[in-house]
Amino acid sequence: MIVRRYGSTIQNVTPNFDARAMNEVGFLRDGSFNLPAADFESEWTGSEPHLLSASAEGDVQGEVEERVLAELREKLAALEAKLADGEVLYVENEVGKDQAKTRGTQTTKVVAGENRLYFAYTIDPPLRVSVWRRKA
Repeated sequence: MIVRRYGSTIQNVTPNFDARAMNEVGFLRDGSFNLPAADFESEWTGSEPHLLSASAEGDVQGEVEERVLAELREKLAALEAKLADGEVLYVENEVGKDQAKTRGTQTTKVVAGENRLYFAYTIDPPLRVSVWRRKA
């Protein structure tokens, strides 16, 4: 399960990575796990954060963005699959402060005598997630 802080509560979320959205690296609240943040921080303990990033390059902007988000989604799913019973992944990035976003550059390359656009995308700042478990 993946959780994230919303105001004064910790709620479970599902990834919603969409290259066509303004906030490409997004999450949707599920609502099945809802705990006051103070209770979560006193009853649970976390590990060092994992910094998840991705990058891709190519000549079609939409496809490059999709590949970056797909790679990030795979890394997040791999971490979630490694969770033991009773553990959760906590998304530490704060909305509006250090939210993970896609960042891109566009350059022009000459291919067969013609100018072509070339795109490179990365996730910056990286998505920060840590494994939390109940205190013994």
